[in-house]
Order: sequence, then C-alpha cells, then structure tokens
Amino acid sequence: MATKTYVNARLLDAAAGRISAPSSLTERDGYIIETGKPAPEGAEVIDLQGLTLMPGLIDCHFHVVAWQLDLWQNIIAPDSLTALRAAKVMSGLLDQGFTTVRDLGGADLGLVRGVEEGLVDGPELVICGKALSMTGGHTDLRARTDIRPDAMGERLGNMGAIVDGVDDVRRFCRTQLKQGARFIKVMANGGVSSPNDPIDGLQYSDDELRAMVEEAGNANTYVSAHVYSDASIRRCVDLGIKSLEHCNLISADTAKRAADAGCIATPTLVAYEGLHREGKAFGFGDAEYAKIAVVRDGGLKSLEYMRDAGLPMAYGTDLLGQLRKYGGLNFGLLAQVLTPQEILRGMYEAGARLCRMEGQIGTLAAGARANLIAVEGDPLTDITLLGRPEETIRLVTMNGTIRRDRRAA
Repeated sequence: MATKTYVNARLLDAAAGRISAPSSLTERDGYIIETGKPAPEGAEVIDLQGLTLMPGLIDCHFHVVAWQLDLWQNIIAPDSLTALRAAKVMSGLLDQGFTTVRDLGGADLGLVRGVEEGLVDGPELVICGKALSMTGGHTDLRARTDIRPDAMGERLGNMGAIVDGVDDVRRFCRTQLKQGARFIKVMANGGVSSPNDPIDGLQYSDDELRAMVEEAGNANTYVSAHVYSDASIRRCVDLGIKSLEHCNLISADTAKRAADAGCIATPTLVAYEGLHREGKAFGFGDAEYAKIAVVRDGGLKSLEYMRDAGLPMAYGTDLLGQLRKYGGLNFGLLAQVLTPQEILRGMYEAGARLCRMEGQIGTLAAGARANLIAVEGDPLTDITLLGRPEETIRLVTMNGTIRRDRRAA
C-alpha cells in the first residue's frame, strides 16, 4: 500500500474557522487515514515547511465545454475538437486548485471517464448532461426568425437541449440519468446571454417542473435550476427544486423560504463582473448588456439575504470562454459580504452536498479522499490569495497522487 505523510503542515479546519500549528496528515491509497500523528513506518514523508494544507477546491457551477463566449461557436465545433478544448480547460482548473467541478450543462460521461482513466488531466466532474430549456428559453439560441427544430443539434459543445411538454421532459430526464447525469438541470428563468427571453420571465409550466423533480427524485437525486428573479426562485422552491443557481435578485423572505425547504444556492457573481467588463467587446447588444447590469447590481445584496436567512451557499463561477481569466476575482467579490470562513464552509460543506460526496471531499477527516492543496499563506485571513494560484498554491493532489508541484527545489 502506498502511504504518504505530509509533515510541517498547517491544517485548515473550515468548519471551526482555524488553522492548526504545524502538524501532519497521512494518506494511504488515495484516502486520508489520520492527522496529527507521526509518519507510519515505510511512509513517504513530504515536508511542507509550514504551508497551509486544505481540501481541494470545489467549483459547483462551471461549463467545461464553453470554450467560446460566443455560444454558437461551441455548438458548431466538431465533438472531437470540443473534447480536446474541454480537456485544456479542465487542466487549467487543476492548476487553480480545483479538484472537484460540478458541470451545469454540456459535459458528458466521456469526459468523466477520461478523468477516471487518466486520459484527461483535470478535476473530477459531476455532470448533469444537457440542461433542459423550453422553446424560447435560456439555451434556445436560435434567432427569432429561425424556426428549424433541429438547429441546436446534439453537439457536445451545446450546453442545453430544447424540450417541451411533460412527456418529453420525463423522457429527456430519464435519458440524461441513463447517460451518467448525477442530477438534472433546468432553465427556469430568463437569462443574460440568451437572445429571446427577458430576465424576469418564468420558464416551463408547473407541471413540467414537477415532472423533472419527480424523475430526479425517483433516481435519488435532485433538480438544479437557473434562476435570477425572486418569483422564479420562490416558484422553484415551492415545486421541490433544491439547487438554486445564481439567485441575484432573491428577496429576504424567499431566501428564508429556501433555507427552510433545505435548498442550497450557488451564487456566481464573477460571471457578471466579467461580462460587465468585456461583454460589449464580444458582441453583446444593448438588451443583453442591460440584463447584465440588473443581475450584477443585485448580486452583493443577494449574498446578505442568503447569509442572514441561513441558506447554504456553494462556490461557483460560471465563467465562459474568454472570461475564464477573471476566475480569481470571485473570492474578492464574495469577501465584500462574506467572511473567509463563510466562503470556505460554503464551498466545502454545501459543495460536497451538491456533489453528493459528503465525507469524501471538502474535509481533512479520516476516510475522505486525499484531494488536497498546499497553500502559502492563511486563507482565513486573506481569502483572495486563493485567487492567485500561480503565486500561492504550491501543491495539488487528487486521490493521493501529486498532480501539481510548485514547491521550491
């Protein structure tokens, strides 16, 4: 059995909000077996020289197939090219310390298997397959004059599919689950980057949403919903949807309602910051840019409402294409409202729940996977250091294997 002991490591306890004095962590065959004890006989000893050792980061809202901000370009690319591009994106995520990523539309079982078989150098993917969009919904990218029912195609680079009616919704959910989806994603509200839907528009009927919830529940999983407006969030909560993406325009009352219903939110503030900075340069029109302003302005207030209501918040970025370079800003945006401990607890605890991997990721407890990062500095004092990985993240491991090593020789 392969055993490693990391010594002179300051261990992060996000739940307690503290970092230990120099200590040790031992893992065997990819799983943590103990902390704070001497290295077992025969173990490989790795001296971290005072670095902070913490669980690998978790991004709960990402699209690895979104190589371009121009979503049509992703759709028309050959699947083989899309897969190669996704592999490069995933390698970049590992560079940044993310060892688990929940993909919210586009990634398929092939990319999951590619990581598992060592063919793709990236984090573990938790996928939903294709997101459901009604005709005219958030992933219906056809121009208003384009009525071709097959225009969207089935390309890997397409993040969603157009599905209408209860029967087809049931069939599509079952197909996604059969093909490896670990949860269901629905576009239940208007979007920023889509051409046909206002930001306050409700999408899908109650019966269609109930059908998704039932099919997910039958498979012992849940539905995740793209939502911005307060009305859309409240409706989803009342219909049994448990994962709420974005939530920029949520009210205090709805945040409390969602918390009481056992929901988890994933705010994605940095996506709108990136779009605000460069959306026009990439062809966004006045209508899209106005929608960006609405959700960007509401984002920080939404964090206050959700925190005060006790609504758990996972960590997500939702950066597409050329905007991925802004990923590191997300920690600073969240820190305008949340403490570093609140951000990290949300990432690890809520993130593990959304990935259905409680006890396996987001913790240094015995029995968890040895998905680790070693960081220079104290993220409980300055959370933004995690947004500068090339400067601060010295070691990344997945399942006990060192995948990145930037320590000084």
